[in-house]
Amino acid sequence: MDITLKSPSEIEKMRIAGAATARVLEMIEPYVVPGVTTEELDNIMNDYIVNVENAKSADLGYQGYPKATCISINEVVCHGIPGPHKLKEGDIVNIDVTVLKDKFHGDSSKMYIVGNHTSPRNEQLCKCAQESMYEAIKTVRPGSNLADIGDAIQKVADKAGFSIVRDYCGHGIGIGFHEEPSVLHYRNNENLILQEGMCFTIEPMINAGTYKCRTNRKDGWTVTTADKQPSAQYEHTLLVIPNGVEVLTLRKDEDFPRIITH
Repeated sequence: MDITLKSPSEIEKMRIAGAATARVLEMIEPYVVPGVTTEELDNIMNDYIVNVENAKSADLGYQGYPKATCISINEVVCHGIPGPHKLKEGDIVNIDVTVLKDKFHGDSSKMYIVGNHTSPRNEQLCKCAQESMYEAIKTVRPGSNLADIGDAIQKVADKAGFSIVRDYCGHGIGIGFHEEPSVLHYRNNENLILQEGMCFTIEPMINAGTYKCRTNRKDGWTVTTADKQPSAQYEHTLLVIPNGVEVLTLRKDEDFPRIITH
């Protein structure tokens, strides 16, 4: 496994890319309202990435992906392609953004509730996805095992009665959009000891029903739950620091520390 430990200068560039990614997700929030199309949201974010952050979307053109962001609504697990679909009251929406700035990547996503309310079950699902990510982040430090991440997420999902998507995982990140290691979000037997300087994402996808998913054969990207029940996801880019973890994509709206030490 070829894992790249980041140098001090590379870490600083990762911080810059991560902060830019967080600002995109903060900026777009007031635009996520009933009646807006996902393509309109994508255009706003791409314009912001290019003209305000002086960066570019890593998604656009990646393996042929046609848009700048992924916007996944309700039963769409991930890789929802922005288009003419209009958001409606009560939808739960994941927006996933990857910013490429000065050759380095920042990758993050969060859930948005459209309008003033959604179902209690949808709220619980979104809360579970975020809480499971936070609990997993708390395990990260030099000397801990990569498998601790999946174990932490599994405990939160099991307690809530939800399932964890197994077809997609977190990943190392840096100059490459997707680097080693792969980060599994469910209980597993991976045996990799974390080291200072590692950068990777934690991005659990939590389903209300079955963990099984299907990929749209027409567009080759859109992934939905097999039973059409809703799905929720949160994602952060992380750096292993000497005595803990730093969240490189933390937003201002989060009640969670940027740095956790042990």
